[in-house]
Amino acid sequence: MINTTDTAPTAPRLSIRVQGENPLHHLWNNNGTWWIHYTIHPDACTKARVRRSLRTPDLATAIQRRDAILGGLPHAPRPAGTAQ
Repeated sequence: MINTTDTAPTAPRLSIRVQGENPLHHLWNNNGTWWIHYTIHPDACTKARVRRSLRTPDLATAIQRRDAILGGLPHAPRPAGTAQ
């Protein structure tokens, strides 16, 4: 039998791991310019790696831009009982 349940496509969700001991998580410096990298899940079966230049040589500015980018993305729900 074919499942005919119609489900609306969902927005891509961010798969994020927070490493409190590493304030530079998701950041790397490439020849003097800071970049961000993270993974999104457009649907339940696929994932995509995103890498974007933050267009700054300044670490403090890069951290602010990273936080703004990650804060603006929908996050995947966390399983019950897991730490943030």
